[in-house]
Amino acid sequence: MSHVTKVVPIREGAGRLAQGQRRRIEALEDALRQASSRDEGDREGVLVALARLLDDGLRNLRWAHVARALGDVYFSWHSEEVDDFGFDRRFTETIRPLLEFLYAVWWRVDTTGLEHVPGDGAALIVANHSGVLPWDGLMVNVAIRHEHEARRECRLLALDMFALLPFLAPLLTRTGAVRANPENGERLLRRGDLVGVFPEGVKGVGKRFRDRYKLARFGRGGFVRLALRTGAPILPCAVVGAEEIHPMLASANWIGRPFGLPYLPITPTFPILGPLGFVPLPTKWSIDFADPIATDGYGAEAAEDPILVNRLAEQVRATIQKIIDGRLARRRSVWFG
Repeated sequence: MSHVTKVVPIREGAGRLAQGQRRRIEALEDALRQASSRDEGDREGVLVALARLLDDGLRNLRWAHVARALGDVYFSWHSEEVDDFGFDRRFTETIRPLLEFLYAVWWRVDTTGLEHVPGDGAALIVANHSGVLPWDGLMVNVAIRHEHEARRECRLLALDMFALLPFLAPLLTRTGAVRANPENGERLLRRGDLVGVFPEGVKGVGKRFRDRYKLARFGRGGFVRLALRTGAPILPCAVVGAEEIHPMLASANWIGRPFGLPYLPITPTFPILGPLGFVPLPTKWSIDFADPIATDGYGAEAAEDPILVNRLAEQVRATIQKIIDGRLARRRSVWFG
């Protein structure tokens, strides 16, 4: 008995349908491969993305087009990856022209002593703090990035009042600032970063105008312990000019505290001018870096010696105050230096 294989022919229409499905699947796979292989450098700019959305929308608006345009707009000035602390290099480069405008044109900053900033390896920059908002820290960072031959980033340790504000905190985080605590500072220094700290804390940025350029107490010497534990040198840094950008005449603490603020500043422009009161005045600035103070010779155990910690903290404070006093003695005008 012979077995005959029966062949069932496929209808011509069904064959064409299957081929069409295969082509669509292959097209989708190609689109997915292209999307996954497209890196940050291949993303469209903001104007191109918006123009493409407008063109697509006039003809046939789809949510996929909107999502793609929003993604292109967002990633045109944000990185797809950030470091452990949220530092976004692409976002920083996007807003850097604004910061350099403030540095070079608005405040016309004179910077000296950059040769004391190491070209690589860990170092702890210790500066005075003032100006209600943390513009002084951003300008110290710009000075190192803009004028130092190594073009290094300075990771600023931001006060809690700045690191937790809804609108300011994301901006500081993406530009490299890190919430100020010993653990974060030690991690940054141990991996060889340049770290900036402001030991005056809230007392510095919140001082009255009549107390300008009088350094407040440098806390309990936490920055010295941080330097001793990691062996990083301490670089005193003096900033002159930031005290006058938002002259604080008084503070309304009873209004600020419900919002988590240690104070609410009252200046000649705020709150009278509303949001315009946040525009800083165009004073003349100077940033001076002093000789570094080596700490690697003491050993990590020296961080537990309160006498040594207090002595080094007072040495740094006295160095910064001396530089400030010298700058003020030579300054003829708040606006022109």
